Parts: sequence; structure tokens; C-alpha cells
Amino acid sequence: MILIACSREKREESEKGSSASRELVDLDSRIVGYARKAAERKPYTPPATEEREQIAQGVGRLLDGDAAGAEEFFDAAGFRLNRLTDAATGRRYDEVAARKPGPPERWGRLYVSADAGVRWSVQVPHPVSDSGTERLGARLLEETPRGALVLAGAHRTAGRGDAADVAHRTDSVFHAIVMEMHKRDIPGVQLHGFAEGQDRPYDAILSSGVARSGTDSARKLADLMKDQDLRVCRSWSDRCPLEGTTNVQGEDAKKRSGTFVHAELSPSVRNEEKETPARTALRELLTGWSARAER
Repeated sequence: MILIACSREKREESEKGSSASRELVDLDSRIVGYARKAAERKPYTPPATEEREQIAQGVGRLLDGDAAGAEEFFDAAGFRLNRLTDAATGRRYDEVAARKPGPPERWGRLYVSADAGVRWSVQVPHPVSDSGTERLGARLLEETPRGALVLAGAHRTAGRGDAADVAHRTDSVFHAIVMEMHKRDIPGVQLHGFAEGQDRPYDAILSSGVARSGTDSARKLADLMKDQDLRVCRSWSDRCPLEGTTNVQGEDAKKRSGTFVHAELSPSVRNEEKETPARTALRELLTGWSARAER
């Protein structure tokens, strides 16, 4: 197992050469406000290969602690790096976002802990469409140290065909960012939502993104949710709907022997205004990932 974590000295040295703007913000409101713009269904055009590669290289530099080097790649793709301090917690984050309105704004955003090396990611591929996942992702980022939030910027139906459905496309910035996480053995949990029905009498449906296969992390999350009295369908041992077996981020994790958890959540456990048992269980999983010993 290889974990990339940067010393505080290296980060501070890199920051001296960075031109990233610095802002005091309400992180939760900033993330959710951006994510909910997806409801406008503005046109979505996938980025060109060169733009994806530039952003991926920038994210790689950022994850390795080289903020100044990352900015060169982001700038070439029409993005910028913003250093944010969350007013509620005092924690610092690096935000990767488009410099101005236009097609790149729909490609999504990345939020990365700037106080220590990243140990986990939470991914939100379908903001608004899977209502509440955007706020759940933001809360988990705020409440758990050493994390990253990968956030899609377009409604899944905004593009032609399935062009904006980033959970099933490899030609997106979202996928390029997650691949950089996988290259560094950073585990991730991807949040989805489903409508309740007679064939879905569950609070959560969990999988590793691969049919009939359960990872230690997926099993751990299932146990944590069971401890919270949630009804969980475990795709590795049960016959479940929505197992996420065509999820391209899950496929990439499998190829790299990485850790990926696909979490489908019912409306009741995606409640946006209060702590939910699912949020408690997810936070415990991420806390465990955050505390993993460096090797």
C-alpha cells in the first residue's frame, strides 16, 4: 500500500510560490451553492483530452503537495486554485474551480484538505439529480480530516445522451480526478440516491462497483450502517438493485486494486438538515481511513 502524504514543511514551501487566492468562507454553503447550479441544466460539453490531462496533472501535483506546480496546469485548462479557510472549523482547503463562467464551470470542482495529506475521497457524481448527496458530501468533508470532495458540476441529463453522467463516462474531469486518487491508493466512497419502492425496501444499497464482490471497506460500512439500525442490501451476498456494476470509477479502482465503495442511499437517510444514521456511519468509515498509518 502506498500513501502519499506531504510534510507540513513541504506544503508551506510550496505555498510560498503559489498565487492561489485566500478566502474565509462558509465551506458548506459554498459547496452546496455551486452544486445546486446543476438544477439550471446549462449545456454541458465534455472537456477535450488535453484539458482533462492538464487538470489531472495539476491534481496530481496538488495531492503530492506541490500547489505552485499544480497552478501551472490548472491555468492552462482555464482553472484556478483557491485557498479557503472554513469559518466554522478553521480548517483549510484547496478549491480547484473554473476561473470564469462558461463550459469549464460545468466540469466540476475539487476540494482538498490543505492541512495534511489526503487519505480519502467522497465523490458526488449526480448533484441535484440525487438530491441531498451534495450537502452530505460537503458535511463529510467538513467533519472528517484529511479528505477530498470530488464534485460534478452538471446535472446528469444536461448533456447530449449520457455525456454529463460522469459515473458512466471516462471523458470527464470528474473521472480524471478520481483516477489520480486511485493512482495514489486513496480510497473513495461515491454517493448516489434512489427512490424508495416495493422492490427497494432498504435504507442503503452497498457494493464495491463490481458484481458479487465485497471489499473490506464495503463490508465495514455495511456493518457500521447495521449498527445504526439501517436496512442494508449487500450486493456481494444479496440480490440487490442498483449495484453500480457499470460505474467507471469502480472499474478503474478494480483495475488498480484500489478501494471504492458505491453507496446508494434512500431519501430518508439523505436528509439535509439533520444528522442521520447514514451520515454517522459514513463519517466513521472515513475517520478510519483518515487514521490509517502511513507506509
